[in-house]
Amino acid sequence: MTDVPTAMSPLRRRMIDDMTLRNLSPATQRSYLHAVTKFSRYFGRSPDRLGLEDVRTFQVYLVSQGISWPALNQTVCALRFFYGVTLDRAEIPERITYARTPRKLPTILSADEVVRFLEAVPSLKARTALTTAYAAGLRASEAVSLRVCDIDSQRMVIQVRHGKGGKDRTVMLSLQLLSILRTYWRLAHPSDWLFPGRGDKPMHVQVLHAACRSATQAAGLTKKVSVHTLRHSFATHLLESGVDIRIIQVLLGHSNLSTTARYTQVATVTLAGTRSPLDRLNLGVVPPA
Repeated sequence: MTDVPTAMSPLRRRMIDDMTLRNLSPATQRSYLHAVTKFSRYFGRSPDRLGLEDVRTFQVYLVSQGISWPALNQTVCALRFFYGVTLDRAEIPERITYARTPRKLPTILSADEVVRFLEAVPSLKARTALTTAYAAGLRASEAVSLRVCDIDSQRMVIQVRHGKGGKDRTVMLSLQLLSILRTYWRLAHPSDWLFPGRGDKPMHVQVLHAACRSATQAAGLTKKVSVHTLRHSFATHLLESGVDIRIIQVLLGHSNLSTTARYTQVATVTLAGTRSPLDRLNLGVVPPA
C-alpha cells in the first residue's frame, strides 16, 4: 500500500474501490489510505501479510508516540475497514479495539469573544467564511464547500451538501449574515464556490485553521479557538437563548440527541439562571449561639 508515483498496487486500488462503493467522503478515503500506508511502512511489508498481533503492536507504537485519541481511533476505523471489507476477514475487525476517549467539555466563546475573534481576521474571504460557520453552525469542511447557489435568500436558508456521513441538511440564513454575504459578493464576485480557492477548487480548510490561529492571537484570547469552537459556541448560544435542543440537533446534523445534549453542560446562562432549592428556604446566615 505504499505510494507509487507510476503505478497503483491492486490492493490499494481495491481498497479505493471499496470505499467509493460505500460512498465514503474523499477526506475519509484519504485518511484511511494514509493510516493503512503508515501501518504497512512501519513493518516494511504489504498490509495483507500482517495480522492482528501486528495491529496491536502498531497501536502500542502510536500511543508511545503521543498520538491523540481521536487520531488513534481514526486509524482503528481504517484498519477495521481494510481487514473487514477489502481483505474480507470478518473475524479481525471486532478484535481491533477502539481507545476510550476522555469526554471533555467543548471550549465555548462568549458573544463578546466571538466578535473580538471575527474582527481580528484580516482577510475578507476568511472572515466571511468563519462568520458563516458561526452563524449556521457549520463544520470547516461544510463552510468551504458552500456554493453561491446554496444561499437561498428567498426561503432564508442555507443548503449544506455532503456533510458528515454524506448527509445533506438545511440551516437558517441569518439576516445579518445575508447582509454580510451580499457585501462580500459585491467585493469578491464569487461565481461558483462561495469561498473559492486555487483554480476551480474551493478554499482549503487549512486556510481557515490558519486564520483561526492568527485571529486568536491578534484578539488576545486565552482560549484555543478553532472552526469547531465556533460551531460549539453556535449550539451553546442557541441553547442559552431558549431554542429547543431537538431543533439544535437538526441544525447541527447530529444523528444522536445525546451528542447535542452535552451542550447543556456548558450553557452557563441557562445553568446560572436555574434556581437552587436553597433559594426556597428561609435559612438564617448566622448560626444560633
